[in-house]
Amino acid sequence: MNTDSTTFIIAEAGVNHNGSLDLGRRLIDVAVAAGADAVKFQTFRAEQVASRHAPKAEYQAHATGKTETQLEMIRKLELSEADHAALIAHAGSRGITFLSTPFDLPSLRLLTERFGMKTIKIPSGEITNAPFLLEIAQVATRVILSTGMSTLAEVEAALEMLAFGFTRQSGMVPDRDAIARSFATAAGQQALRDRVTLLHCTTEYPAPYAEVNLRAMDTLAAAFGLPVGYSDHTPGIHISVAAVARGARVIEKHFTLDSNLPGPDHKASLEPDELRRLVSAIRDVEQARGDGIKRPTESEWKNRHVARKSLVASRAIKKGEVFTAGNLVCKRPGSGISPMQWYAVLGRVAPRAFDEDELIELDGGNNESRPD
Repeated sequence: MNTDSTTFIIAEAGVNHNGSLDLGRRLIDVAVAAGADAVKFQTFRAEQVASRHAPKAEYQAHATGKTETQLEMIRKLELSEADHAALIAHAGSRGITFLSTPFDLPSLRLLTERFGMKTIKIPSGEITNAPFLLEIAQVATRVILSTGMSTLAEVEAALEMLAFGFTRQSGMVPDRDAIARSFATAAGQQALRDRVTLLHCTTEYPAPYAEVNLRAMDTLAAAFGLPVGYSDHTPGIHISVAAVARGARVIEKHFTLDSNLPGPDHKASLEPDELRRLVSAIRDVEQARGDGIKRPTESEWKNRHVARKSLVASRAIKKGEVFTAGNLVCKRPGSGISPMQWYAVLGRVAPRAFDEDELIELDGGNNESRPD
């Protein structure tokens, strides 16, 4: 999916197509123009996802009103099989990876069997859906697991189920003991490392900055030894950029053509120019992270003699005069004897006369700085 130095950027179109195929194509075009690595939609059958009694989330009710149920709302946001085919074809023609998050088993099978999708993003709400996790593990080559609303124990339980699915042998029954043993085996752990990326996430739209807890990415990485990333629901782009600086390997961010469009997610989504700035900022930060070795860079070498100092005569010094704190000073440029040699030079005899502000030399005209 990505190298150690490159962040995989998922432009999350989600349901911001509002049920319109034309709008969906335009969202793909925006993701391409921004330079994202992938554009992601959502695949679901409304009746498979929500009962007629399921309430809307608070942010959904605020954005779309309280007169309809969650089921009625998401029915209008479904993409048909034909819609998927058209969007996948358009993404392919534009050279961007098409992803979609399935929310139910028929949708998972549509993506993997009908369209051959190998990478499956598991949304935060499905992290406790054991049969769904098991099915995903058996059909997906790679899994991106979002961990919003989860405890560390719930993340581990989901990974146990994925490990079981990855390594399941014919006839194995997914009982508690078999699942735990699969997670504990070397094969199970290797499968997780090879195939799973964990996304830290705060499942609120928009997510308050005070509830982001980016350091939880570190906790996930330390606990499970897996690549980590961040699914960002905060306003603006800066928290995603901070997550990349902290080591996120994947960034997922909602975007829209216009945040004023009707629908549940537009208000918490980036507009096209913001998405472009996000991708650009992430690419800058990737370069800035470096390799961690502290050493002068190529561009710094030419500045060392300019910015550093050398031992200089603070006044005229006669030949044979002893160097003291009274006749030496540290001044630029740094092409002479380094001030780190100050105490080694004090008490030595001037090999020749020096004018005020002249770089000091020792016996033999040595004018090179010692290693510092």
